[in-house]
Amino acid sequence: MIKRSILPTLHTALETFPVVLLTGARQVGKSTIAMTLEREYVTLDDITRFDGAKYDPRRFVQELPRPVVIDEIQKVPELLVAIKEEVDKNRVNGAFLLTGSANLLDNQQIADSLAGRMGILELWPLSCGEITGAAGFNPVDALFSGDPIEGHDTSGGEGLHERILRGGYPELQKISSEQGRSLWFSSYVSTYIERDVRDIGELRHLDRFIHLVNILAPRSATLLNKAELARTAGVEQKTLANYLGLLERVYQIGLLRPYSTNIGKRFTRMPKVYFTDSGALCHLLGINTAAELKRSPHYGAAVETYVYSELLKGCRYAGQPTRLWHYRTGDRREIDFLIQRGDRLVAVEVKAAKTITRKDFTHIENLQASLPELERGIVLYQGEHSVPFGKNRALPLNALCMRRRRKKSSPEHPRRAGY
Repeated sequence: MIKRSILPTLHTALETFPVVLLTGARQVGKSTIAMTLEREYVTLDDITRFDGAKYDPRRFVQELPRPVVIDEIQKVPELLVAIKEEVDKNRVNGAFLLTGSANLLDNQQIADSLAGRMGILELWPLSCGEITGAAGFNPVDALFSGDPIEGHDTSGGEGLHERILRGGYPELQKISSEQGRSLWFSSYVSTYIERDVRDIGELRHLDRFIHLVNILAPRSATLLNKAELARTAGVEQKTLANYLGLLERVYQIGLLRPYSTNIGKRFTRMPKVYFTDSGALCHLLGINTAAELKRSPHYGAAVETYVYSELLKGCRYAGQPTRLWHYRTGDRREIDFLIQRGDRLVAVEVKAAKTITRKDFTHIENLQASLPELERGIVLYQGEHSVPFGKNRALPLNALCMRRRRKKSSPEHPRRAGY
């Protein structure tokens, strides 16, 4: 079993809250994690238990042994009210671990009923660090350290391209053939995404929804122009907003808000839209091989989407509250990502090139001149070496899943273990 970065945080949450909700897309490994814990395991995929929970949720919860995992909680959301009543009678931290593949917190009644009683964690597809056996390494934490990722990459560009094509779903790591990968993604879209969307929202025209998903794919890593997208998709803007909301709630897309020192403006300018898994994006774009990826007009967007998914996971699993933004001025000066931690900022630019020059740091340096809290800028590129450019740095894209190299310590002065 692949070690997951979220495990330390999950154990802390179970020690802190009587109820913990582990949520995320289907097939990201929620049930696998839950079944490794020493507690009773109940899944609502079991038709008998599903019917019993629906018929009498209070009795169902009262008779559960504790501690317990309730898998697929979104199937019977009525259980959450019964769980709240049980917690109020006898508050024991870690009593209930719930897993669900749809975002239950959009239901205000449910969110209110467990306020102060439930910790919420999001599990995402595997990060490249988890895949390569470095689950303890978080690139976002490293970027905020005084000594960010150093060393040089040795895995080469082909490893990067394969990771982009395969994405992070655990089952995909076991499938080596292009045909098998394509079949898995096709099944995932038709079986899981469609089913989740039907579970949580009104969807009268499935064909229009799938059409939207396909025309949204070439727009990953671009500004979301809702009026233009609605016209292209042939739907009203209200319907478009519903479809986009459903895709967010099943963790298939993310809307990256723009950064502004005026907090209100962060939500009035256009967000950028990203698919949350580069493998799913490549499948929707019809890209199946590394050669096709490198020739594709969507190559740059696929690379940026991959970086977005890695930074998103890094922010969600970070040791401190961390936010992710994009930056764009009225005269179209852009920075792909701004990572915010308190009053500190790190800028990240993504380049598909194999070489970097000082010119590639222009927008970062311009922003640093007016924004002193921007501590450093990183340009991720397809070269092999980590190269300083003043207080900024060029890093290989593979550094997102690479532990930092340390020089060997002398026997007289051993160093502490670290990244």
